Amino acid sequence: MDLSTLFKRYVAIILCYSSTRMICTTCTETDYQPNIVLIMADDLGIGDIGCYGNNTIRTPNIDRLAEEGLMLTHHLAAAPLCTPSRAAFMTGRYPIRSGMDNGYRVRVLTFTGCSGGLPKNETTFAAILQKQGYHTGIIGKWHLGVNCETRTDHCHHPLSHGFDYYYGMPFTNVEDCKPGTNQSAIFVDIQVRVYLAAEVIFAGLLTLFVLRRTGLISVGWKWIVWPTVCWCLLFGSWYSLFGFLRHWNCLVMRNHQVIQQPSNPETLPARMTEEALGFIERNRKKPFLLFVSLLHVHSPFFTAKPFVGKSNHGSYGDNVEEMDWHVGQIVNAIDNLGLANKTLIYFASDHGGSRDTVGMNGEIDGGWNGIYRGKKGLAGWEGGIRVPGILRWPGQLSSGRKIDEPTSLMDIYPTVVNLAGASLPQDRIIDGRDLMSLLKGDVEKSEHEFLFHYCGNALNAVRWHPKDSDSVWKAHMFTPRSDSENCYQTNIWGCHDDSVSHHDPPMLFDLLKDPSEVVPLSPETEPLFHKIQDQIRMGVERHRKTLTPVPLQLSWSNALWKPWLQPCCGTFPFCGCSEDSSQNPAPES
Repeated sequence: MDLSTLFKRYVAIILCYSSTRMICTTCTETDYQPNIVLIMADDLGIGDIGCYGNNTIRTPNIDRLAEEGLMLTHHLAAAPLCTPSRAAFMTGRYPIRSGMDNGYRVRVLTFTGCSGGLPKNETTFAAILQKQGYHTGIIGKWHLGVNCETRTDHCHHPLSHGFDYYYGMPFTNVEDCKPGTNQSAIFVDIQVRVYLAAEVIFAGLLTLFVLRRTGLISVGWKWIVWPTVCWCLLFGSWYSLFGFLRHWNCLVMRNHQVIQQPSNPETLPARMTEEALGFIERNRKKPFLLFVSLLHVHSPFFTAKPFVGKSNHGSYGDNVEEMDWHVGQIVNAIDNLGLANKTLIYFASDHGGSRDTVGMNGEIDGGWNGIYRGKKGLAGWEGGIRVPGILRWPGQLSSGRKIDEPTSLMDIYPTVVNLAGASLPQDRIIDGRDLMSLLKGDVEKSEHEFLFHYCGNALNAVRWHPKDSDSVWKAHMFTPRSDSENCYQTNIWGCHDDSVSHHDPPMLFDLLKDPSEVVPLSPETEPLFHKIQDQIRMGVERHRKTLTPVPLQLSWSNALWKPWLQPCCGTFPFCGCSEDSSQNPAPES
């Protein structure tokens, strides 16, 4: 290397080091660009892990991560469901800004072969870090769409949104993925009605047959035979659809290629961890971003034998303890490679636990949301959106701290972008806030004065944290008529019409004194009641002025299954292939 090159590199390093706030797009020195490892659980309740108060489930690896790092105790998802919450996480923006939520029946992507998904014009943190010289990878669940117009355009695919490497499920883990199941999580509403209708029709045809055989009626045989044939064809086609769903929705991709269809849920979690460890090993000498999007602890549970029956909380607890083991493998790999001081590790859940989902064995398959009211699918209540948030970065963040200021999953976006030495997009509103000053203790207050909680595209609740106060007030514009309704096995709670009760003025709670949202405030019990309501109303008005209409990605036209968009290996519709191990090493990122 000549003296001129050495001098240029020296100047670049000095410029980047002089101010961490400076935008320096040419600096890719690993000493000044930390590795970023983001680990996200699926459907994990904030009360399911030891460091957040659980004493019936063992999570030593996550607890150690909290001991060596810090805990966010007022950490919030932007939505209580997978697709909109993950869209907000990836973009740093409320899902309503990208059209990634819908207020009616469809509120998550339900097929890999649909046209909805994270829009091409959204800029993820992965895309920004990729331009900064990071090697970017995602392992696990995506659930933000695949195709737009053809089976291979992959417009919503992770590799179209800034990731260099992808291994995992483009959809999610649902009952349809369970081998031998006759229950569909996708068509759960329709399935029961179809079976009932089929039984009624079959009973009628059988009655006609018996009456005709006994001579009580003189109907021609063609009026019995042909309806029976049609019934068999229609019902057989419908019944086979549930078998095909497992092939169509439950698949594994490596980059753009479908490598296993249907997926093998028994081995997939272990293969995902192997892939994560391989990515870390391959990229240990250069800055990398790794997003590990776990399938745990979404039901149905596929728990390895060493963890079965080991917890005090049934199959759900077993699955949580297995998840903790996988987290430990990733953290240990970082430490064993000597990357701990160069790596920011973040652990969270995409939203609250489902709480009362009942499995096929009659066990409760949902998690525990601690003291917080509500669950997955119930937008406004804390239980659906209050999530664990743990960060570790030895030498940069103090250990053993707890931060009770309001923070959001959306905050990870500006935090990692700024750590990479990049600037935020200037052509759109970013709702997240850089956490580093708060995490390092340079400031004591969150930058979020208001946080807005949507149910679909309807504003459900507003959180107000006054700049000159420790108080956190929360106003509900509407609440579900019944928060005990099983939101996963019957219907995800609706956001309009008969599903909700509207409140005028909004139902108000003091989260500092009543985090469980048990006792609504009134002018008689809170002297500042009207002033608080006025401030919240003005905050809502300012927020609404920032919104612009966008296409709804979860509209019926985008959410319906389209055969020409279905990812498939082999011959459609009989898709099938199997790569059930990672014996063949993944290509270099």
